[in-house]
Amino acid sequence: MGSNSEMEEDVKLDELPSAILATIMTKLDIASICSLASTSSTFHSCAKQILSFLSNFHLLEIAPSGELLRPLLPPNPYLKTLKVDCARLDDSAIPFLVKPSLHDLCLHNCADFSGKLLSQIGIQCKDLRSLYLGSVAEKRGRSIHISDLEDLLTGCSQLEALVLMFDVSLFLRHNFAGVWASASENLTSLEIGYISSVTVTELLSPNLGSHQSLNPVQPSMLPSIQKLCLSVDYITDAMIGTISKGLVFLTHLDLRDAPLIEPRITFDLTNAGLQQINQHGRLKHLSLVRSQEFLITYFRRVNDLGLLLMEEKCANMESICLGGFCRVTDTGFKTILHSCSRLYKFKVTYGTQLTDLVFHDISATSLALTHVSLRWCNLLTNNAVFSLASNKELKVLDLRDCRSLGDEALRAIGILPGLKMLLLDGSDITDAGLSHLRPCVINTLFALSLRGCKRLTDKCITALFDGCGVLELRELDLSNLPNLSDNGVLQLAKTRIPFFELRMRQCPLIGDTSIMALASMLVDEAIWHGSSLRLMDLYNCGRITQLAFRWLKRPYFPRLKWLGVTGSVNRDMVDALARSRPFLHVACHGEELGADPYDISDGLYTHDYDEVDEFEQWLLEADVDTEDEEMGDAEINEELIL
Repeated sequence: MGSNSEMEEDVKLDELPSAILATIMTKLDIASICSLASTSSTFHSCAKQILSFLSNFHLLEIAPSGELLRPLLPPNPYLKTLKVDCARLDDSAIPFLVKPSLHDLCLHNCADFSGKLLSQIGIQCKDLRSLYLGSVAEKRGRSIHISDLEDLLTGCSQLEALVLMFDVSLFLRHNFAGVWASASENLTSLEIGYISSVTVTELLSPNLGSHQSLNPVQPSMLPSIQKLCLSVDYITDAMIGTISKGLVFLTHLDLRDAPLIEPRITFDLTNAGLQQINQHGRLKHLSLVRSQEFLITYFRRVNDLGLLLMEEKCANMESICLGGFCRVTDTGFKTILHSCSRLYKFKVTYGTQLTDLVFHDISATSLALTHVSLRWCNLLTNNAVFSLASNKELKVLDLRDCRSLGDEALRAIGILPGLKMLLLDGSDITDAGLSHLRPCVINTLFALSLRGCKRLTDKCITALFDGCGVLELRELDLSNLPNLSDNGVLQLAKTRIPFFELRMRQCPLIGDTSIMALASMLVDEAIWHGSSLRLMDLYNCGRITQLAFRWLKRPYFPRLKWLGVTGSVNRDMVDALARSRPFLHVACHGEELGADPYDISDGLYTHDYDEVDEFEQWLLEADVDTEDEEMGDAEINEELIL
């Protein structure tokens, strides 16, 4: 409880003129507004008023129901930006989500919506500039008709950026390419969750619908596109050629495929396809990745010659990502590094023939690399890291699954003054080697992953954090460390680092004591237990029992939004926990939590952690009953909640 002086100060604030209070509250996010509204009738009245003229409404960290969200979105002619997680919403929410005043609309997890969502956005949001729709109609029984997409494209005539993050091939087959003729001429950025390569070729074909034209050269269907990001079935020469010829203003091309079967030559990328890239010379960002999600497969028809042919058109490239080019050797990769003087981001995955020689003389180039990712490049050794460390501006270094790297690599990394993200999964490092990070690098890191570094023990915690002051580290992955035990987690809790994410999945020696220590951890003398954690992954930790579930209930871990546990421990208790904390995503089947936290395809990954914790409290205020006889928890301290 606050002191008398604090209460008097609150009263004085409460007595400010409503216009001043409204001005102050408009500077807050939605969560803070709702939190403040719950403290007094004056603030509640003011909050209700300002919700009718706020320009921005962002709520992505939790998924509210329609009943909870509707009163927060009253009629508001001034609302320009709306971002919501729609996992608990359906078509009935369209009337209060789709507003004519919107310029920026971002709706995630729309699985329970039908194509009516697209249609109504097109009918009502005439001034929309940016639109993101995720997972639309993915729930069984929902569908999208081609007319819904046509309504969207025709109605949103000012649209500049469009993201359809779902599989359009499931619904929009008939005349999919044709309806894009009505798309906004201002559309410069397009991203689609999944589409077939044949459809892409039809969509971007310059002569589509112009067979009777006397002009042999027709403009592309989407002439203004500058950024194109697609996931397709196969990346093919035909598709690359159509994109390169038709999109004359293209600066950013991101293509990813995941073949179900080994592609034939007519449905594959070859050296000839690479030669067609960047025909208009404006491309600055290129990403070509073959995923192994369904099949272990590579771009087998591309070799060094393909990169040599592409090299002459890549001088102005700033970012290059190549995944699955198994026949490209040091010669090809080195050509890219030495030809692109403006390159700051270089990413290679499954570079099975990439060796240390690629980086041997990198210090002699003018490159100033800030993002380097070399995942599953198993021929790399410590020498490559020594060479890379000459780029003192490095901010992101991803060396996951480069299994030959050891302590000497850490010695080289230890001199990088501005490193923000370091990923060392599966490397051959030791506790002693990690001490090389302590003098310099540990003070600047935001994310550190040591997943699967089998030689690490409890002593790695001391090696990293002993004697360190205030750190910026917020994400730590200690998963799959067979020698990490509760003693190591106790040492971690004593550091009082305010982690946002802590991943410790598949650590057989971690048990209930670790959960208790983290739940009791205080940060900066705060009263919250385990206050800072938003994500905690404990899946398949060998010694976690039913006792630990008592410490996963409120008020412990009040900001937790993602939790990974093993459902087989006690399914009833997992279900009870999910019911008592409805805004907590509980995963118990081994799935990775959240999006890929280390995807650096578009730069350094950072979470958009809105302050939604008080909002969750506000929404649940009438239902806060966490006493559960199954769990046997003690009575909740109301002061901790409020």
